Amino acid sequence: MEESLEDAKEEIKRVDHLFYVSLKYTRTVDMIRNMIGRLISTFDCLILSLLKYAKKKKEISEIPSSPVSKCELLKKTYQDIDIRKYIDPYLLLRKLMRMPYTKREEYRRHVTMISQVGDQKIETDIDILKEQYDQTIAFLNLVEETIRSKK
Repeated sequence: MEESLEDAKEEIKRVDHLFYVSLKYTRTVDMIRNMIGRLISTFDCLILSLLKYAKKKKEISEIPSSPVSKCELLKKTYQDIDIRKYIDPYLLLRKLMRMPYTKREEYRRHVTMISQVGDQKIETDIDILKEQYDQTIAFLNLVEETIRSKK
């Protein structure tokens, strides 16, 4: 539980560097995808940390292996906190990484990754990445507060 939380903190440091240093100088869709991958990895660690905490408190019996199953279990287990507002964007990020994409305005401020998810076209640019980054930080703080306050 604590180890997963520390792993998440290490991942968020990497995301921080990608956002404020690497993406500033290398405005490519590959950087956007790399940052999305790190955000997903951070979420994975945080979700695992919460599930380990729930298992330690005997609220759940086992931790599922698939990410979607983990999210569903998390939504059921932690109904008292608004976890859905963090989990739904995480699942969208996972979809974005699997879908084919196109690029627009590479090497410029408005570099954009355009993905087709179902019948919806989703554009991911630096501003949207900043929102996702901020939301990941908020989720990290929520998980840390949940685990530390209920000990």
